[in-house]
Amino acid sequence: MLMSDDRDITEALCAQVTEALERRTTVRPRGGDSKAFYGEAINSQPLELSEHRGIVNYQPTELVITARAGTPLEEIEAALAAQRQMLPFEPPHFGAGATLGGAVASGLSGPRRPWLGAVRDLVLGMRVINGRGEHLHFGGEVMKNVAGYDVSRLMTGSLGTLGVITEVSLKVLPAPEQELTLVQSADQGSALRRFREWCAEPLPLSGLAYLDGQLFIRLSGTEAGIAAARQRLGGDESAMAFWVALREQRLAFFSEQPQLAVWRVSVPPAVPALEDLAPVLVDWAGGLRWLRSDAPAQTIREWAERHGGHATCFRGDCDASRFHPLSEAQLALHRRIKQALDPQAIFSPGRMYRSL
Repeated sequence: MLMSDDRDITEALCAQVTEALERRTTVRPRGGDSKAFYGEAINSQPLELSEHRGIVNYQPTELVITARAGTPLEEIEAALAAQRQMLPFEPPHFGAGATLGGAVASGLSGPRRPWLGAVRDLVLGMRVINGRGEHLHFGGEVMKNVAGYDVSRLMTGSLGTLGVITEVSLKVLPAPEQELTLVQSADQGSALRRFREWCAEPLPLSGLAYLDGQLFIRLSGTEAGIAAARQRLGGDESAMAFWVALREQRLAFFSEQPQLAVWRVSVPPAVPALEDLAPVLVDWAGGLRWLRSDAPAQTIREWAERHGGHATCFRGDCDASRFHPLSEAQLALHRRIKQALDPQAIFSPGRMYRSL
């Protein structure tokens, strides 16, 4: 239940949306702005959510947390850690101001994704201000199917283009008893072959990455399970800090050669090594390939499409749209969804695609 101050903030947000409708202006939901770089640049008026914050409900025994969109991720993670629990999708912060709403709206997941799920897999429900200025509730605090549009999942990863997320309910999980990082020397092809082999075995994996001739393995589980896996896999023990640096893009890979764009290429894990467009950082056991490249967008995207994937220009200059172009059928579907939720197109128009 909203307290009077929280209700006032929510009503103020709805009023700002209504005013934008009346004036025919556009707005951009903004929390900590730590992911403002992600997507196309737009000039919409910021709709501030940083004051709409706080944990609404947390039931550790039910593995569910509900919080307002402006709640800092650090606050949520601290509350979960106190109960030996965690956000399974391991969201990147990209800055101290990162908020829950931004984590969900960006739809980005960290190195645990292949084993514990993506953001949209763990969103149970949310409250949203739609393009009519209405404050609506979708989903709930338990896993269940809903009729029609699954709006909670549509909003996840939409970058504020469909509405304003004001509150989110998420599934959480117990933190592992122990964790260990191992590192081995390998070339990219050998690393990918090992990833495929290990993922077919009952190992307590929670991270598989490759960079600069080194293969990184994260094990999460019981003491006995990790000991057995370590004996099976081999390798030298390494710092756990690698995974935070990978998630937050603090590794030198992301900052060296700043003249090159950073590409996020999603492909099936079995796709062979990407040698011609190096340098490459492999995450998600092969399912995510980060590139630093000045190759034309068309070249990178044609490679991704040939292998059943897609490519996003994540940071830096790009000679095309930042997100992988949509087919006509996909574009038509996106337009229908946009029309249903934001009929006057007031929310972040052009943030993902110029025609939306």
